[in-house]
Amino acid sequence: MATNVYEAMFILDSNRYGRNPESVVGQIPKMIEEANGEVLVSRLWEERRLAYPIEGHRKGTYWLTYFRADGKEVAALERKCRLSETILRALFLKVDPRIVDALIAHAQGGPALSARPVEEVSVVGAVIADDIDLDVDVDEVDDEV
Repeated sequence: MATNVYEAMFILDSNRYGRNPESVVGQIPKMIEEANGEVLVSRLWEERRLAYPIEGHRKGTYWLTYFRADGKEVAALERKCRLSETILRALFLKVDPRIVDALIAHAQGGPALSARPVEEVSVVGAVIADDIDLDVDVDEVDDEV
């Protein structure tokens, strides 16, 4: 059973969250634990106006969670989120193992990448840039503009 780290962004019903935040947010770790997962970090992201109404709601509370779980359990977790009355939308992303520690430290309010020594920032930047094709000729870009 291969466990992976996932990032989940939940858009919660702002009205229900405003009335009883502990109850609304308490559903998230409960669902993850029922799926044999382990919550690493869970926190409020922000409350904002939605780009388009979702089920008649114009505002949503965004909740960010990092958790470890078996990949097979994530599909069941997504289904539970779709059936929940308090979760308007949910997005699950598998996190690259090379950047898990940096993301979790940032979500916990740890030192930002800019506050770290230059060597660490370069290593994290190199890890992220590994998957991106940055083969662009600057002169060609200037000519097009």
